[in-house]
Amino acid sequence: MKMMNSSMISEFVLLGLTNTWELELFFFFIFLLAYAAIMAGNLLIVVTITLDSHLHSTPMYFLLGNLSFLDMSVSTITTPKMVADFVRENKTISLWGCMAQMFFLHFLGGSEMTLLIVMAVDRYFAICKPLHYTTIMNHRVLRGSVLLSWAVGFVHTMSQMVFTITLPFCGPNIVDNIFCDLPLVIKLACTETYVLELLVIADSGLLSFISFILLLISYTVILVTIRHQSSGGLSKALSTLSAHITVVTLFFEPCIFIYAWPFSNFSVDKFLSVFYSVITPLLNPIIYTLRNQEMKAAMNRLRTQHHICT
Repeated sequence: MKMMNSSMISEFVLLGLTNTWELELFFFFIFLLAYAAIMAGNLLIVVTITLDSHLHSTPMYFLLGNLSFLDMSVSTITTPKMVADFVRENKTISLWGCMAQMFFLHFLGGSEMTLLIVMAVDRYFAICKPLHYTTIMNHRVLRGSVLLSWAVGFVHTMSQMVFTITLPFCGPNIVDNIFCDLPLVIKLACTETYVLELLVIADSGLLSFISFILLLISYTVILVTIRHQSSGGLSKALSTLSAHITVVTLFFEPCIFIYAWPFSNFSVDKFLSVFYSVITPLLNPIIYTLRNQEMKAAMNRLRTQHHICT
């Protein structure tokens, strides 16, 4: 902390997506609409699951509601600041604002990573062990799983941030991205960061890659198991799992590319950052609602109840 207090830098400059005013104005409206859609879509899922007694008591939808909350939170950490910067000449963020942004990104990202694994386990028991499903995935297990996801996210971010906040920053202070993130900020430190770079690769990159592979293996096991049981069950399982596999792919692939090779210069880094913080939270509500008859039925019930009450 003493090193941080003696730091010569009090803020970082975010270069953003472009320096062209016309494009910045275009992106301002695009991402403003995207953020509004993210909040509206995910909030609709959370409210529907909370108010509908059937969905609220179903493990998959209980977990889906928590996933939507995490998506809203991840997007809120980055998107409002990014949108505001499109119409600002000085795109700066304070030193501690930058640290807070990184802390919460990895806190929420680690929590979502764990929650997606829990959702895969839930689908395994629902499809492969249907007679024991409600017994295994009871409310106590669900609440414990959600708390575990938050705990894993906290440990994940603290294991990296506890070293990052002690780094001295004496210039330069240019972050070539839309928000602060560990690989780019660490490179700006006025000290040797090789060990910390390896920690980021192992903690964020390798963890993302291994989790992604394990999730794909688990979904493959589910499909193989169902195929041996009945052909009709396979088509139903494919319909159920396709949404989960899509969400897992959208979430993990940007994380793998950003953090598994974080200290190489990739021109796609900004695109992946936008994908992770904007596109994925935007697509998740679409994937889970447009392809899900139960969610659409629950929304219709709530709309009908609202009309009756009014």
